[in-house]
Amino acid sequence: MSQLSGAAGVVMNGGPGRPDVLASDADRDGVARRLGSAFAEGRLTADEHADRVQAIYGARTLGELAGLTADLPGPARAAGERQPALVPDEMDRCLLCALLICCPPVGIAWLLVARRRARTDGVAGAADC
Repeated sequence: MSQLSGAAGVVMNGGPGRPDVLASDADRDGVARRLGSAFAEGRLTADEHADRVQAIYGARTLGELAGLTADLPGPARAAGERQPALVPDEMDRCLLCALLICCPPVGIAWLLVARRRARTDGVAGAADC
């Protein structure tokens, strides 16, 4: 393997969630899509991409998968973890639209307060800003 030999074969001891949990095929496919996007953006060479994809399908744990994307930009997420929504799930979207149309500063303030409240309450789907 090219420049990846240290990162691909080592299980991460730290990291988000539980890195010792066994990875599913869906977890592996999600990491493969992320690496495909990074390759398409020019962040990985063809050799690096091929090495990492090969390592994906040899990985047994979520920690190993997380190690394959740890050097890519963007929020590091555990394999299989969905990206948080920009608007909290419990927020009234109709009210938000009306506020944004009638008085944008109030709508933006209301959105930011709702996102902060959702994040501190631990509501799923809250954005991490």
